[in-house]
Amino acid sequence: MVILTLNCGSSSAKYQVYDWDNKDVLATGVVERVTAPGSVITHKPKGKDKFVLEKDCPTHKEAIELILNAITDKEHGVISDMKQIGAVGHRVLHGGDKFTKSVKVTPEVLDVFKSPAVCGLGPLHMPANIMGIEAAQKVLPNVPHVAVMDTAWHQTMPASSYRYAIPKEWYEKYGARRYGFHGTSFLYTAKRAAVLLHKDPKDTNIIIAHVGNGASMCAVKNGCCYDTSMGITPLEGLVMGTRSGDMDCALPFYIMRQTGMTADEMDNALNKKSGLLGLTGLSSDRRDIADAAEKGNADAQLAVDMECYRLKKYFGAYLAAVGPVDAIVYTAGVGEHSALIRGKALEGLEHLGIKIDPKKNELSNTGNAETCISADDSKVKVFVIPTDEELVMTEDAFAIMQGTYDVHTNFKYSFQDPAYRNKAREAGLAKELEKNPELASIVVRP
Repeated sequence: MVILTLNCGSSSAKYQVYDWDNKDVLATGVVERVTAPGSVITHKPKGKDKFVLEKDCPTHKEAIELILNAITDKEHGVISDMKQIGAVGHRVLHGGDKFTKSVKVTPEVLDVFKSPAVCGLGPLHMPANIMGIEAAQKVLPNVPHVAVMDTAWHQTMPASSYRYAIPKEWYEKYGARRYGFHGTSFLYTAKRAAVLLHKDPKDTNIIIAHVGNGASMCAVKNGCCYDTSMGITPLEGLVMGTRSGDMDCALPFYIMRQTGMTADEMDNALNKKSGLLGLTGLSSDRRDIADAAEKGNADAQLAVDMECYRLKKYFGAYLAAVGPVDAIVYTAGVGEHSALIRGKALEGLEHLGIKIDPKKNELSNTGNAETCISADDSKVKVFVIPTDEELVMTEDAFAIMQGTYDVHTNFKYSFQDPAYRNKAREAGLAKELEKNPELASIVVRP
């Protein structure tokens, strides 16, 4: 049986095809420029050449049809018939405070997603998520569809973590509170960290830094989310690629009065023109910024310093919040590949029991293995764990289909087994080790 996972953005549709019986990824891909002229699909089937095709997709329905055609194509496909698809998992940005776990999509669930209380919390992403679900249901009407919310993992936060010090009415009437995002990534890496520590998740205190173009941190206490850096939207918290992160709440009002900017223009500026891009005027890509800083660009160096300092402040805050910490975890594109950001953000924290091994940190540049980059005498382990949000979505969809699913504290994922292996990553690691045998010295095996 095959599980299809879909992540529909406002102008894109990412997907993965997973062979449940053989526990193997058959294909991944993305349709870009959905709703605009020049839509294109990039399809990456296992064991075959990448396939690229331009075909206009006026809506997400055409995009999903294009995906299904690609995965069943005689030459480029990976399954022979759509009947092999047993379930579809959909990534959904926001569940508000209505959902504490993934759910089977029903008309009632869709009504909640469409309600102002939920859709209004994610006006840029939720309409696309909903369109993707409805489009997939039309094309695949006879299989269960499952919604996996980015916010669900964070529903264990206490009120002291998720409430804002604002008029109570704003919270009660409009749901104005901290929700947090990157939930599937935090779930996966928290469970994997527990495996690497040889502990039950409920016995672990962990701080996870999901650092990509979007970035957030999560304080995990006794295996559950205790606090997180993003808020009612993904704008709050860390310095990101194009998002500002934390700042004085009055700053936008000051700039709007000075410039005449509208609320929509300010929203766009803080989400798409700020962060590292805003600081440097060059790029939101950390590699470009690191290169520029190395060549003496003062703005680029400031951007690196600010990003790492913000990370360090959150590490310090969460160390205070959760008590004795078992491990620090880096994940996502930057977290998995940037030794510069990882090392600088934890620099000088030896007095708190956190000590990076510089050589191990430089060696860790792989998405195919879990590595340990802390010094041998560090009291707190520092892991780099490649995330796998698609696997969480896949397993949630399968379990809901089977009627065995529950909240993560009562449910055990396959990747919580010490014997778990990701076949694609194992193959990729073998190739990497041929070129760099020293990498084996930092790979962690449960």
